[in-house]
Amino acid sequence: MTRATVDHYGATYEQFAAQVYADVRAEAFGEDIGQTGWLSAAEQDLFLSWLGLDAESRLLDVACGSGGPTLRLARRAKCRVTGIDLHEDAVRTARRLAEAAGFGERAAFERVDAGGRLPFPDGSYDAITCVDAINHLPDRVATLREWARLLRPGGQLVFTDPVVVTGPLTDEEIAIRSSIGRFLFVPPGYDEEALAGAGLEVVARKDRTPNMAETAARWHAARQRRAADLRRIEGEETYEGQQRFFAVAARLAGERRLSRLAYCARRA
Repeated sequence: MTRATVDHYGATYEQFAAQVYADVRAEAFGEDIGQTGWLSAAEQDLFLSWLGLDAESRLLDVACGSGGPTLRLARRAKCRVTGIDLHEDAVRTARRLAEAAGFGERAAFERVDAGGRLPFPDGSYDAITCVDAINHLPDRVATLREWARLLRPGGQLVFTDPVVVTGPLTDEEIAIRSSIGRFLFVPPGYDEEALAGAGLEVVARKDRTPNMAETAARWHAARQRRAADLRRIEGEETYEGQQRFFAVAARLAGERRLSRLAYCARRA
């Protein structure tokens, strides 16, 4: 079964500053840090504890979105950050937020397609993060090898994979779940094998599926309570498509048929 693609990210980034979206994020996550995936502030603090960043560290955030979570990382770790994203509206918003927060040279945001070779020298970064976006990149092995190239020896990578298939899925569920763009669904163990093939050693792995289930359900409910405003901004088709996406994401994660795993890996 095929279904039209829903402009999930475009709708969000174009109207990022709209109060209705801020209200939805606050209700869905408990704290609005400008996130567009399943990331909560508490979860980001967990990832920070894995990375051990300091003021001398350089961090690359792949698929940084609007830049809010990236800037929060920089603020809490005192490190320098570079955020990259494919969406021009997202990068524009991130730059505006960085300037307003007075980050100066500590934060840079660039429009880059993360699906290929990245425009940075070998060993440029102490850490790389990619939250809920590796599933949009077509070649997992090549992506991890590219990230390994960018890490200095001993540097660490943190990413989440929110579409690990851990149960039966129907064709309609797959179509709805992937309606916001390209998705690479993988079986359990695939990420571990790909990391090893890229020369990266797994140092931490955590099942974050309950976070995805709860957040998706809250996100769906928060949007439903503001349906009239969101329909005016997004249009009927995009609004309904996003609601289907969140409902299916909540159900599949709640039933453990689609899992979200977080990894921390180190370059030798």
